[in-house]
Amino acid sequence: MAGLKADDAFPEGVSFLYIPPTGDLDLKVCGMPIKYDASKGMSCHPPSLSQTKTGTLCVREIRLANRIPLEFQSKKVVLVAVPGAFTPTCQEQHVTSYLANLEQFKAKGVDNIIFIAMNDPFVMSAWGKANGVKDESILFMTDTDAGFSKSIGWESGGRTMRYAIIIDHGKVTYADVDTERGSIAKSGAKGVLVKL
Repeated sequence: MAGLKADDAFPEGVSFLYIPPTGDLDLKVCGMPIKYDASKGMSCHPPSLSQTKTGTLCVREIRLANRIPLEFQSKKVVLVAVPGAFTPTCQEQHVTSYLANLEQFKAKGVDNIIFIAMNDPFVMSAWGKANGVKDESILFMTDTDAGFSKSIGWESGGRTMRYAIIIDHGKVTYADVDTERGSIAKSGAKGVLVKL
C-alpha cells in the first residue's frame, strides 16, 4: 500500500500499544501497556489507574476495569507519526506545535491527537509526561516495529516517517508525509489545522 489518501477508510486490524495517562507526571511512576484498537472494538484499562509510589516501584490496586470504546469509528482523531520520541525535531518542533495549538484542535471537534513512533510504550509514556500531558487529549503510543507505518509505505530504516492522518469517524480526510528531513510542513499542527 502506498500511503493513505482522503476518502480511504481507515484500515482494519490496526492497533497500537500505550500506557493510559494517570495525571501523575513523575517519570518513576509506571503503568502497564495496553492495546489500543484503532480500527474497531473495545479495550480495557489495566486493573487500576490508581497508583502509589514506593521508590521506583509501582503498586496497583486491584479492581475491575471498565470497558471503554477506543475506536476511530466513533471519533475524530489526528494521528501523527514521528521518527522517535525525544529526538530534536520531534521534541522541539513537532510535539510542541500540537501542545501550543491543542485548544484550536478541540474547537474543530478533534477528540484525540495521537502521536506514534516505534519507541516502546514506556518511552512514549515518559515523552508525554515530559511534555506535561496529564489526560487523554494527546496520547503517546507505540507503532510496534513500525508495523502500521510499513503497511502504508511510510516507514524508513525501521522507523516511522513523519506524517499526519486525520480520521473522521473511520474515514481518512487527510493524509500526508513530510519527506524533507526535519520538515513538519505537512504533519505539524499548522499544516494539519488548515485541513480540518
